[in-house]
Amino acid sequence: MLSDLNSPQREAVKYLDGPLLVLAGAGSGKTRVIARKIAYLVKVCGYDPRHVAAITFTNKAAREMRERVGELLAGGQAKGMTISTFHSLGLAILRQEARHLGYKPRFSVLDAADAQAILSDIVMSPDKSSLRRAAAAISNWKNALLDPDEAMRQAGDEAEVQLARAYLSYQTTLKAYQAMDFDDLIRLPVALFQREADALSRWQGRLRYLLVDEYQDTNGAQYALMKLLAGPIGRFTAVGDDDQAIYGWRGADVENLRRLAEDYHQLKQIPLTQNYRSSQRILEAANRVIRHNNRLSDKNLWSELGIGEPIQIVDCKDNRHEAETVATRIDGHRFQTRNRFSDYAVLYRGNHQARVLEEAFRSARIPYVLSGGQSFFDRAEIKDITAYLRLIANPDDDPAFIRAVTTPRRGIGPATLERLSHYSADRHISLFAALFEAGAQATLTVKQLQPLLEFGEFINRLAFRAEREPAGTLLQDLLAATRYETWLYDVEDDRIAHAKWENVGKFVDWLTKKGADEAKTLIELSQTVALMNLLEGREDAELNAVRLSTLHAAKGLEFPHVFLVGVEEETLPHRECLDGDRLEEERRLMYVGITRAQRSLTLTWCKRRKRGQVWLPCTPSRFLAELDDGNVKRGDEAIDPDAARVIGKQRLANLKAMLGG
Repeated sequence: MLSDLNSPQREAVKYLDGPLLVLAGAGSGKTRVIARKIAYLVKVCGYDPRHVAAITFTNKAAREMRERVGELLAGGQAKGMTISTFHSLGLAILRQEARHLGYKPRFSVLDAADAQAILSDIVMSPDKSSLRRAAAAISNWKNALLDPDEAMRQAGDEAEVQLARAYLSYQTTLKAYQAMDFDDLIRLPVALFQREADALSRWQGRLRYLLVDEYQDTNGAQYALMKLLAGPIGRFTAVGDDDQAIYGWRGADVENLRRLAEDYHQLKQIPLTQNYRSSQRILEAANRVIRHNNRLSDKNLWSELGIGEPIQIVDCKDNRHEAETVATRIDGHRFQTRNRFSDYAVLYRGNHQARVLEEAFRSARIPYVLSGGQSFFDRAEIKDITAYLRLIANPDDDPAFIRAVTTPRRGIGPATLERLSHYSADRHISLFAALFEAGAQATLTVKQLQPLLEFGEFINRLAFRAEREPAGTLLQDLLAATRYETWLYDVEDDRIAHAKWENVGKFVDWLTKKGADEAKTLIELSQTVALMNLLEGREDAELNAVRLSTLHAAKGLEFPHVFLVGVEEETLPHRECLDGDRLEEERRLMYVGITRAQRSLTLTWCKRRKRGQVWLPCTPSRFLAELDDGNVKRGDEAIDPDAARVIGKQRLANLKAMLGG
């Protein structure tokens, strides 16, 4: 089980004498170490799988970990093990302990759009930036484990007082809806464990060893949850890399790495520096750049994969020329080497840089896939069906009620909902509960009341069946009863309706399979859906296409050939991040980009770039100056695309002549 690990990897797997921090450099096999340690705990140390938890940050990472562990612990040896994201673990805790926090087990988990809609009604500002500020402030308070009262006490000026009031109103509304947002899934378990010693003891007894992946991405609340579960002894292995901490803008705190050593004096640290991904030249470039940062550990990555090709730095006239150059180089290189399109990735700092790249790729007939596109679960048709699931699970979920009762249309208009809303607000009850009260019914006409009652009784019938029947059966009955397919074709043109109905079919098939495989009711599935951001098994990597991606979205991925574009001052590093900690995070972003490459790396920058309608002069990024000249081929100005096409045609003609001869 450990024979193919290097010495530091083996040490990390076998170390169980106290808390452990594995400082895993890019491409150093951290997932392998975590999977092997899980298997070691079960097979060698005798841990019951139910007492082991591996915590990741994305559903994709959790899936990959489950697959790896499944290969090592075959025949059901991993049954009962927790391998999940932080938020999924929080959800599992809250499902079991909801009553201690004044929630029903059937609480709703609101997605970002529904949470923002509630906050928008509270803030009541037409200015979207005001809404974004309020949402960010509330999220930051929650991640810092501050409740609305504490936020109010700490408010420094009138603007912060107003934000704290919005936080109080927002949280009061969520509680009335028996709903939680994503941040609550971490904050509330922490609050529970801090108040309820019995609940903490239960979960510490259940999860007796923790393995935390991507530890550098934890925020304050996640660190607090880990500490509570691990207990003062520190029964954990945290795996992270301060050089890849690139999510400070969304609350991650790289200082959590340093806090571990302060909070656990017996903490052991093991660095992993052997890289299994990249050539030595690529790693030396990464090492040269990142050493300009203040770091927890001066780990130098090294590889046995050979010296590799020199890194190329290409200057371009402007961003259109840059895009055409990248397209031409990929096309030419692929033709010469017979590579697949999926062997190439183009990485950039911001989403706005993708548009001109897409135009160049379409013009060159190069297939591409864009990372960070719309999530499957963000599609309108999926949110429509999800609203019914949420309402079946939790009739107090007013946002779900409004969406479900009006989709498809069933003769219930705004005037009806407004009267019902006024009544429910006066009585401090949900819209669903209000529609069954005589007082509300008296305010409505027979024409208004009839479809409401039919809808309410329909939901109640489904809710009764949801605890007793397979999820797939109920979903098919739901679609048939609402005539959702017919409604789609009534309101959309045939092509769009067909695509949306196909998506609904995929969603229902996925839920049916998940319900059967995991023995989950529709109630349990409805809470799980809110945490999913991509349909299981639906991977862009299967496509033979060039990956266009932001640097943030590319973390964790690797490609044989990488083009990192827009490496200029005020683009990378971004113009708002030119000093202090923010500059260090930008440098880590550059490091992440470099270390995605396995065999070749090309860095491009533009002499001028168009912003809006204005051409602005550009200078090469300071990060380029930090590279080692011995491993870099500089000054290779981009070939004019027209000239490149002529050269390409000549090469093709020569090749045909040779084959003909």
